[in-house]
Amino acid sequence: MTATRPIRLLLVDDHTLFRRGLKALLTQDERLEVTGEASDLGEALRCLAQARPDLILLDNHLPGVRGVDGIATLKEALPGVRVLMLTVSENAEDLAAALQRGADGYLLKTMESEQLADYIEKVLAGESVISPEMTTKLVAVFRQGGTMPPAPAPAVAEARVAPAPAPAPPAVMATPPGLLLLSPREREILMLIARGDSNKLIARELDIAETTVKIHVQHILRKLDLSSRVQAAVFAATQGIVPRTEKGR
Repeated sequence: MTATRPIRLLLVDDHTLFRRGLKALLTQDERLEVTGEASDLGEALRCLAQARPDLILLDNHLPGVRGVDGIATLKEALPGVRVLMLTVSENAEDLAAALQRGADGYLLKTMESEQLADYIEKVLAGESVISPEMTTKLVAVFRQGGTMPPAPAPAVAEARVAPAPAPAPPAVMATPPGLLLLSPREREILMLIARGDSNKLIARELDIAETTVKIHVQHILRKLDLSSRVQAAVFAATQGIVPRTEKGR
């Protein structure tokens, strides 16, 4: 898509200054084009026809109706549009609600700005992205007996959440054959994925190259028949191999 035209974006956020700053940032990238802005869901729906966005960057804290509660309506109004949450909310319930309602990703506004364009491209390529800080919270909800949200529509994802059965105590779960195929290093990396560490942090923790970590992650997903890091994190939680303590950040 980016080879023929820029990715069209609709920004939905009630803070005018933030929208202006975000637009200025995004339009510096030739892959992107901001075709519309809105301060609430009603305004977003009204400008969909003119903006014709490929992707909507949606805040959660909007006047009237929350962003997560409008995802389905936006997707119904413009079939095929991707919705990427960009919010300050680090609430695991907001994350779960967004994924349940069909969000294609969930990013925090505290993320590095230069990464945003890359995340947008990933979503348009059929992936779903979740801020690493939120992965551990999603796993915690799952381990405490929360309901896992269904997977977003894209078939391939770096951070996609697939439907999962109700959690059972690890002690009574049969060991999946794939787990026996993991090498000690792969099991170690699986634990760090479950902790929410990025490839860069894992590489630093284990004193190995980041490219080596990526290869290990690919092997882990293949052996466990999983398609995303979040699935791997949830798998680790259900098998009781998540680290009991987290390193200081």
